[in-house]
Amino acid sequence: MGKEIKIWYDKEGDYLEVIFERKEGYFRETENDAVMEKVDMEGNTIGFSVLNVSALKEKPISVNLKGHIVS
Repeated sequence: MGKEIKIWYDKEGDYLEVIFERKEGYFRETENDAVMEKVDMEGNTIGFSVLNVSALKEKPISVNLKGHIVS
């Protein structure tokens, strides 16, 4: 059985959020100003967000998420 992933998009704010697991955590910066990584209190990656999503039609972005992705 697959894992459910939550995806939200705010058209007005041009903001995308992807959550792998809904639990307490916080966002931290990545090397890309447009991308924030959401981690739990142990540092596991539980999601990410992207600002200015409409700019992605110009070119893809690449970012290295530092935490272990929860499965």
